Amino acid sequence: MNLKESLRGKLSGEEIGLLQKSFDIIGDVCIIEIPGELKSREKTIVEKILMIHKHVTAIYNKKSEREGTYRLRDLKLLHGKHHVTTHTEHGCRFVLDVRKTYFSPREGTERQRISEHIKAKETVLVMFAGIGPYAIVIGKKCRDVGKVYGIEINKKAVEYFRENVRLNKLQEKVIPILGDVRKECDEMLGRFDHVIMPLPETAHEFLPLAISCLKPKGVVHFYCWAKENEFEKAGDLVKESAKSAGRKAKIIDVHKVLPYKPREWKVCVDAKIS
Repeated sequence: MNLKESLRGKLSGEEIGLLQKSFDIIGDVCIIEIPGELKSREKTIVEKILMIHKHVTAIYNKKSEREGTYRLRDLKLLHGKHHVTTHTEHGCRFVLDVRKTYFSPREGTERQRISEHIKAKETVLVMFAGIGPYAIVIGKKCRDVGKVYGIEINKKAVEYFRENVRLNKLQEKVIPILGDVRKECDEMLGRFDHVIMPLPETAHEFLPLAISCLKPKGVVHFYCWAKENEFEKAGDLVKESAKSAGRKAKIIDVHKVLPYKPREWKVCVDAKIS
């Protein structure tokens, strides 16, 4: 039974329609969006969440969209006390603070997909690495990978990234770096077989830099927002950036990751750069 079904008889059909179609459960923390019109029904909604998801011990209401360089949102505590949790995904464990770090449990399948692109001895760079989910899934799933570097500007996120590296026993493979991608990558040009760019809002601004970090025939995994029937424009961005760097991009795939808005998706462009 999902949340909306469990609320039938407790809320009107119109009130149920105001709830978002989905919500996130990160470890034992639930993050839901309850609109202002349902403020008086918060207690009922919280009770139903706890009934359906018995392992949940803290519930937060989204009060804003993700904002700022760190991609954080304002959260209101509805139930429980804690904000640090441990999330498990594909045999990996991630400790994080839901208030101070960015993490999307909805992208677990995508992280697994990317890990399947990595071959033995290859070297990988993850830009905007957050608490390390892409880097750690790759390090865990690709046992013969060379090195996986993750750059993140949020100091708190890097603290959890380092802890997650230890938690998953990947100290010999995964290297967290605190810093600005623009500065850190200046010393990494031409070193990587794969560069992963999981920041759809502004990743296009860093495409030339990402391409410069690739070895000949390296692969960039570029994320952006794209409207239905216009996915080729995402590939065109990669081709144009490669051309400006004196290189050539061959599009391997344009993969739908998650819906973003009506008729608009988060997509990943996998492209080989020669």
